[in-house]
Amino acid sequence: MTAVVEPLINPTIKPCAMSRYAGERIHFIGIGGCGMSGLARMLLDSGAIITGSEPTPNSVTLDLQKRGVKISRDQLGQLLDSRIDLVVRTAAVADDNPEYLAAQRYGLKVVKYAQLLGQVMRQRHGVAVAGTHGKSTTTAMIAYALTECGADPSWVVGGIVNQLGGSSHSGGGPAFVVEACEYDRSFHNLFPTVAAITNVDADHLDCYGTLENIIESFHHFLSLVPPTGLILANGDDANLRRAMEGIDAPRQWVGLVPSEGLYTRLDSTERGCCRGEVFFNHQSVAHLGLSVPGRHNLFNATLALAACLACGVAAEPAAEALGRFCGVERRMSRLGDYNGAVIIDDYGHHPQEILVTLRALRQAWQPKRLICVFQPHQHSRTRLLLDQFATCFVDADEVIFPDIYAVRDSAQERARIGIDDVVKRVAANGQNARHIAEFSRIVDYLKQTVRPGDLVVTVGAGNVCQIGKDLAGEQCLASQAV
Repeated sequence: MTAVVEPLINPTIKPCAMSRYAGERIHFIGIGGCGMSGLARMLLDSGAIITGSEPTPNSVTLDLQKRGVKISRDQLGQLLDSRIDLVVRTAAVADDNPEYLAAQRYGLKVVKYAQLLGQVMRQRHGVAVAGTHGKSTTTAMIAYALTECGADPSWVVGGIVNQLGGSSHSGGGPAFVVEACEYDRSFHNLFPTVAAITNVDADHLDCYGTLENIIESFHHFLSLVPPTGLILANGDDANLRRAMEGIDAPRQWVGLVPSEGLYTRLDSTERGCCRGEVFFNHQSVAHLGLSVPGRHNLFNATLALAACLACGVAAEPAAEALGRFCGVERRMSRLGDYNGAVIIDDYGHHPQEILVTLRALRQAWQPKRLICVFQPHQHSRTRLLLDQFATCFVDADEVIFPDIYAVRDSAQERARIGIDDVVKRVAANGQNARHIAEFSRIVDYLKQTVRPGDLVVTVGAGNVCQIGKDLAGEQCLASQAV
């Protein structure tokens, strides 16, 4: 018999007041990204008048245009004038961006996406999900479970959640669930009542330089949680425990190892999907049986369950809802089949993400051969994490590398490493690795070599999904990543 667990915190939550942005004219520079478009949709639902620009139109910009949002293809400031109340830009929009400069010439107030996200959060019961890996999936799990349990949350996720109809929602309930990105220290702009942290790892070293600086940045984020709030933290992560040192806010450890706090004991797996019993302070409170593969997703679901408890939702219905969650687009997403081979796409761009994704796919599908097409994302990340990239493809039978996807790196940084350096290191670790630069040639190669029983997975935060989509005969609308 399972025990009844009380909500982890009992905040005084009132129904949401009218948005302070109702009636305001807000322009988004780069409105097509998942976070930006999600916040734009939420403000549109709240009565704001939205415009934007996006050089690469996609499904979310099309949806916004159908709802009456004017969006320009060029970032030249065509839709700006002195009547605009606020201009929002992503961290990826540089200071020399023509539209940003045009906003300055008009004397308009300009904020970054994370700053506006934080201001919207101040009006709500904010649940901020941070971590180097797994935050999109965990954020989506929380949003889905709260929605299924009738809490009607607002939420913004850095990916498309098909079960929820997109990347954002403006709900009538008090909870506002957001993905809190550490790049450019963006999450320092948030005002969380509940902070849920998946892990702390070395990434965005072009921004932080060292792991020590990353740990300190997470420490600052955690310090934003008020004494009336709650921190839900991965108790199995040593770096996160260091980031927690000196934090005064109430905390609750979450994990897959028996301890004080909330943990899930793995009981079995079925086609890679984990099942287990959830304990709170060593008392059974619920059972989790997931529809998404991977042990890492069992942890993500446990953390999501803790966040639901912190929002006043009971453990058992929340766990049942989490069992029905089917994932975020571009997170082990099945695209289709080709010649009897299954085609999967995944957003992973860090070695640890690649390692757990390939392991989960092998357990879930048990393919005759697992062929991975990985597009490294940024030269700086590739160079700084090269040792880890060399060893993270152990579950793949063959690895194909297109050229490195360049985003912010300088010409000098791009000259410091090339894709051949990666291929040599992966091959030296015993993997079958090759470089094929052009997407069309990779598609041709796969069409000639894949056979029934194989699994092909395209991996990366750039536009590598186009390869898998071409095999499946679909169009790819790539997400934007930092």
